[in-house]
Amino acid sequence: MDKGAALASSDGVHHDRPGAIAGSAVGTGTGSSSFASWRAYGRALAQTPRRVARRALAATAPGEEMSRVRARSGADMARALRWWDLVGLGLGGMVGAGVFVTTGRAARLYAGPGVVASYAIAGLCALLSAFCYTEFAVDMPVAGGAFSYLRVTFGELAAFLTGANLIMEYVFSNAAVARSFTAYLGTAVGVDAPREWRIAVRGLPEGFNQVDLVAVAVILLVSVCICYSTKESSAVNLALTAVHVAFILFVIGMGFRHGDARNLTRPADPARSPGGFFPHGAAGVFNGAAMVYLSYIGYDAVSTMAEEVQRPARDIPAGVSGSVVVVTVLYCLMAASMSMLLPYDAIDPEAPFSGAFKGRERCAWVSNVVGAGASLGILTSLMVAMLGQARYLCVIGRSGVMPAWLARVNPRTATPVNASAFLGTDSVIPNNKSDVFTDP
Repeated sequence: MDKGAALASSDGVHHDRPGAIAGSAVGTGTGSSSFASWRAYGRALAQTPRRVARRALAATAPGEEMSRVRARSGADMARALRWWDLVGLGLGGMVGAGVFVTTGRAARLYAGPGVVASYAIAGLCALLSAFCYTEFAVDMPVAGGAFSYLRVTFGELAAFLTGANLIMEYVFSNAAVARSFTAYLGTAVGVDAPREWRIAVRGLPEGFNQVDLVAVAVILLVSVCICYSTKESSAVNLALTAVHVAFILFVIGMGFRHGDARNLTRPADPARSPGGFFPHGAAGVFNGAAMVYLSYIGYDAVSTMAEEVQRPARDIPAGVSGSVVVVTVLYCLMAASMSMLLPYDAIDPEAPFSGAFKGRERCAWVSNVVGAGASLGILTSLMVAMLGQARYLCVIGRSGVMPAWLARVNPRTATPVNASAFLGTDSVIPNNKSDVFTDP
């Protein structure tokens, strides 16, 4: 959608207070909405320069976001989540398949065995960022996360640009994550997933004509789940996350059992690779921290659930910050076990854990366990991301820069069904040219 058109939410409606956002009738479904008809939309486009000048820096008050703006969704979202639900959502969102790859790359290319310190530094940075999200979410417990926070501080333009980027990021990353689920699941069950589980579709551009049926099915299944109930979605996430964490603890235990502490300081080829726990010094550790920080992405999605938390002041800090702390401990233990399995210069950067176990007698089967665990991690991260993206779009609809029907909350399920269904479908249609439609 054109950015100028998107910023238009009403047909020239003025408000006395600069903090009041034009288009207060958007959520009511009346004819004053810019999206009421093509004629109304055309008038809104013609008024774009004036509207942008008036609304770009206009900010709402936190109280407005929690009352008048939230009322545009109609029914309220159910406040059914507790702190343990948020911890589970944080773990599910962060601990995906990425850690099984980034750990090896960071150790091999930058930090060596010091990747343990890299994860600790990255975890501290993520925790400080989580404190910021927690502060905002407790002060203003509404769905929308970063979009809502920017809207009350820097105004609509900054919020819209951020929200648009977040939605685009979620749609493309969810498609890619669903495709990677197929690959890891194929590895776990011994199937060539690209050959067996994809079909060619005529009429699509070359390079985007392979439809991953499993990925499409997973996205649609998760979409149905999050439309049905947030509490039930959290229960499913908790169950999957518990099993996934059990897989991770098993891999950690196997690494410590079959590893050698001498690998923490001794490279495989001393003539070419420096030794020591920090072979590349502090610079290598911090470069490794910058790389592995990607493994912490996901805790921000938990803040979008603030509107559905029973006791925001107590549950949100424990849930968001607690999940980051738990994940940091798990990541450091994983990095330590991998570093003990192999010297850092012998680690396969593309498949560090699987490669380490395949090279050992009587341990090759553990690589299949890694694939199964990664598949579960992908499912939980996909579910948390799709929960978060639906709430972003719901609040963007409340603000009037997207059609108001996206902001509607279903009174029976108490979830943003329209936004969830729209983004779920949008993640699999070929027009996105996302990784669900991939090269053979």
